[in-house]
Amino acid sequence: MAQQVVEITEAAAERIKELLEKRGQPSLGVRLGTSTRGCSGLAYTVDYVDEPQPGDEMVEDKGVRLYVDGQSLLYLLGTRMDFVEDQFQTGFTFTNPNAKSLCGCGESFSV
Repeated sequence: MAQQVVEITEAAAERIKELLEKRGQPSLGVRLGTSTRGCSGLAYTVDYVDEPQPGDEMVEDKGVRLYVDGQSLLYLLGTRMDFVEDQFQTGFTFTNPNAKSLCGCGESFSV
């Protein structure tokens, strides 16, 4: 069996479902991508998907659809997307085997 582009944990899938329900308008899923920002160069982006973009790679897992931005695909291959909620942080977290360095605050990475 081929490895998925991005692994979605149960916690991340449940959070995505909650966000889609709360949005109040139909969405196909969420898009994971990268943007140039932060002290290490690249930061993760998560947005709603109303219409897939050319080059998007769709991952359907645990009842959700995650669209991986085609321009970010090489940076995100093998990434594990999780959702953490504790007394110190709440949000999506990413374990990316392609990241060569992370900034001190964890907001950005470089490849």
